[in-house]
This record gives sequence, structure tokens and C-alpha cells, in this order.
Amino acid sequence: MRILKHSAEGWLAIDKLRWAGYLSGMSHRRWLIAAVLCLFSAGMVRGDDWPRFRGPYQNGISTETNWSWTWPANGPKRLWKASVGQGFSNVAVAAGRVFTLGSEGDSATVYCLDVTSGKEIWKHSYPEPLNAHYYEGGTSTTPTVEGEMVYVLGRQGDLFAFHAATGKIQWQKNVAQEAGAKVPEWGFAGAPLVEGRALILNVGSAGMAVNKTNGKMIWASTNGPAAYSSPLPFNASQQRPALLLTHRELVAVDMKNGKEQWRFPFETEYDTNATDPLIYGGRIFLSSHSQHGLLLKILDGRPEVVWRSEDTRVHMNAGVLFQDYMYVFHGSAGKPGDLRCLDLRNGEVKWKQEGLGVGALSATINSKLIVLSEKGELLVAEATPEGFKPLARAQVLGGKCWTAPVLANGKIFARNAKGDLVCVDVSR
Repeated sequence: MRILKHSAEGWLAIDKLRWAGYLSGMSHRRWLIAAVLCLFSAGMVRGDDWPRFRGPYQNGISTETNWSWTWPANGPKRLWKASVGQGFSNVAVAAGRVFTLGSEGDSATVYCLDVTSGKEIWKHSYPEPLNAHYYEGGTSTTPTVEGEMVYVLGRQGDLFAFHAATGKIQWQKNVAQEAGAKVPEWGFAGAPLVEGRALILNVGSAGMAVNKTNGKMIWASTNGPAAYSSPLPFNASQQRPALLLTHRELVAVDMKNGKEQWRFPFETEYDTNATDPLIYGGRIFLSSHSQHGLLLKILDGRPEVVWRSEDTRVHMNAGVLFQDYMYVFHGSAGKPGDLRCLDLRNGEVKWKQEGLGVGALSATINSKLIVLSEKGELLVAEATPEGFKPLARAQVLGGKCWTAPVLANGKIFARNAKGDLVCVDVSR
């Protein structure tokens, strides 16, 4: 964490924040408050870090601009490759460190690696079943970094607070056991959300909050089953609740006390609400592998459907938004999928690109898509409704790839299901 020392750097941060606020539906007042904090507060995350699931603003978009998509014929230089165990956890990148999780046998491991070399700085293992149930199994959640701390929620409810530099455990507990919350069929998968003094967790029927300093319970919901998305602040609302996809509903809860503001029914096959909601100008897009997409608006504090898609089903990666267009993978496991562009004003599909399977993607604020195909091909393309326009491509992995690529510090990080994590150099 650092203080912005130069005004030019501060205004660059504000410009990046303006983009992030626009993309997430942040109100002008909230954007202004955040901008002032950028200039005058310590504790700001570096603009080129990726400290939590789906990036600094939880929208899958990096604010990094000083990177290259002009690659040699054989692709970008691989800096390192590490083995981090079975699973689909993503990486968090902060202060020169890479954090992720993986499974081996009946244990899961939190890894901290050096961002430049990939060498292990520290790791911590704990008991956790692989749970290979209709798929390979393995870890699903992603670490969350804030300042000197990194927070990890395991599949069975084990919650850890590590010192990021040393791996020393500051506190740990099993939140599912403490709250009597049911563990979902495929285990907890949502990354912890830091909100002030609290960690917001998708545990229970409508979430849970614990004190980030000592792990003490702040509030908990009933013991109904959670689903697999991460808590997402709904900045477009005056109350700024967290959105939680639960077993069969989307729930908005007050992050201070856990009070429910509203619920919206959203059922899927096998109760696998796995995709994070996407916020579009104060509205909310929902979909799943078995549920067609829909757009909600909040009217008088209640959700109402604006439109329903006839054919788009988001696999697991939530996709990214530029202006009125969403770029996302459509399809379901075991079936051919495609990358597509969806007009969120009406649900119309603008284009489809086959041949990439049901992969995952992220993006950058300079309108570039960073795509990882299901079979490990890394692509950069223009984010445009005019069609799929690839600018670079290279085979960087094999096996199954469902985890979104991450751009941070001039490097792209990508992993597959068996735990190969690669880092390629895209710096200028």
C-alpha cells in the first residue's frame, strides 16, 4: 500500500477510477468521494496489481495500459511455470507476490510465489477433500489481498488470515461450523470481500460477515445453502448492498448488519449458481450454464426483469462490459461453446466466435479482451460489437482451462485445471 506522491500519478489513478466507476455503474457522488481518497489517502492498491478475484474493481477489467499485444511468432516470452495443484482458483497479484490455491489428494494448499521468478515464498496446506464430483474437483476460491494481509476461504468453510509477506497465520476458523451453515455440494467458491472492518462471505442463505482483524462474527444469515459466486458491492444503489447469488436466488444484503433488502428467484440445474452478477449502469445481468441471461432493474427497492435472453447462457466466467456490450463465454461443460458479444440494452447477440470452447476472459481499460480458450490458447482481441478481431494469439497451456487470465505488472498469468500456472511477459 502506498501514498500517491506525485500529482500526475494521482490524476492518472483518478482517470482509471473514472473508468472503473463508469463500468460498474458507480454514481457520480461515490466516484467523487473515491477520487478524493485517491489523492489524499494512504492505502491505495497499485494500479498495476490485481489484488482480488476479478481485479481491483471486481469487474474483470485491468486498469493497466503499459503492456504489449505485439508478440513474436512463437508468442510472448514465458517467464516461469509453476505447479500449484488441481483446481480452478484464480490468482491475486500484489506487492510483487502471486497468491493462489490448489489441491492434492485430501489437502489444499495456499501458495505465495515471487511474481518475477515464480519461486515459492511460502505455502500453507490444510485438510480438504478433492471432491471430484462430475468434474476434476480441486480448489475454487481465490485469495483476497488487502495491505499486509491475504484472506482465503476454503471449500469446507476454513477461513484464514495470513500475513502476506511471511505466510504467518494471524487467525483462522471454520465459519461454516461456527454459524451452522450448510456447505454447498461443490464447496464454497466465493472470494472474501473486504468492506471496511469486515470480510463479507457468501456463506449461509444470505451471506456472513466477520471482523477482518480477529475473525469474530459480525453477523450471519440462516443456515440455508450458499452458491458459488463472490459477494459483489452494488455501487449503483444508495445503500450499496452486497449482491450474493445463493442456492436459488439473487439476494441484496446490507453489508453492515446483514439485513436483506430484496431477493430475486434464480434457479439453475443442480443448483449451481456459479457466475458472478455483472453490473450495467445500475442494472444487473444474471445468467448460468443452464439459465438464459436476463437483465434486472431495481424499481422502488424491488428487482424487475427488463428482458430475458432466448439463447445466451453464461458458463462460469462472468465476462466483461464495455459501454453497452458484454463479452462472455456461452455454453456448458461438455458441450461446444463460443465467445460472444451481447448488447445489454436488449439482449441481442452481436457476434459469436466458435472454436474456443467454454474458456474465460478478462480485459483492459484500453478496450482489449484477454481471452484464454478452453484448451489453453491465449488471445488478445479488440472489444468491439463489430466482430471478433484478434490482435495476437499463442498456445500457452494444455489441458482444461476455465480460469480467467490475469494481466498485472506487465505479465499475464494463466492456469489450467491440473495446476499448471504460467506467467508470460507482455511488458513494453
